[in-house]
Amino acid sequence: MISYQHKDNLKYFSYNLLPKHVAIIMDGNGRWARIRGRLRIIGHQAGFQAARQAVRFAVNYQFDALTLYAFSSENWKRPDSEIDSLMQLFAYALDNEIYNLHKNNIKLKIIGDISRFNKALQNSIFNAERLTADNDGLNLNIAVNYGGRWDILQGVKKIAVQVKKGILDPNLINEDLLCQYICMNDMVPVDLVIRTGGERRISNFLLWQIAYAELFFTDILWPDFNDVVFKSALHAFMQRDRRFGKSTFM
Repeated sequence: MISYQHKDNLKYFSYNLLPKHVAIIMDGNGRWARIRGRLRIIGHQAGFQAARQAVRFAVNYQFDALTLYAFSSENWKRPDSEIDSLMQLFAYALDNEIYNLHKNNIKLKIIGDISRFNKALQNSIFNAERLTADNDGLNLNIAVNYGGRWDILQGVKKIAVQVKKGILDPNLINEDLLCQYICMNDMVPVDLVIRTGGERRISNFLLWQIAYAELFFTDILWPDFNDVVFKSALHAFMQRDRRFGKSTFM
């Protein structure tokens, strides 16, 4: 068991300038393993350790929320052996980490379509979310079988049902209403998106939620992501001029 709280030198950061919600596209596990002549699952296991370190960092820097992109809806295209290994690693992480998360007052939420997972894994997800539901520390969101287009589409379908039943007037549909039907609607908006692994794209991640987020890309492969890289992302974020569409002269 580890503690997610540790002392750090915070003198270079002002909490009011830090992002409240950080989302990370954890890319590069497979390449990390290949460079070392190892199986891809070894890279994913190393990536899990990097994720634990990122959670610890988020707690230490008092983020409201941290969202990690663990498995996209497109990842089902990978070889069956790799998918099976990933699902086993996810189940292991849930069963072995959840009490530590709970102990550190972290609220866990799994976002994505979990209906494709086996019943045992679905039950582990429900139990983990239920155990941490009343925690009021860091909101930790893990995106599994998630896609930004799916997120928006399932929200639209729910609204369509309300319209069909005569409960909702179509003329009342607006951004605020749709926002109520997509994932993480009860949390602060995403301020910063970090992507590791050298790619410069969003890959169908939180398309609605990151409309005004700042983007930070690094060539560092996810298993090598550490506090130093995380701090560099924070430094970059605090240098941005976030106008949200307003003029600099306003």
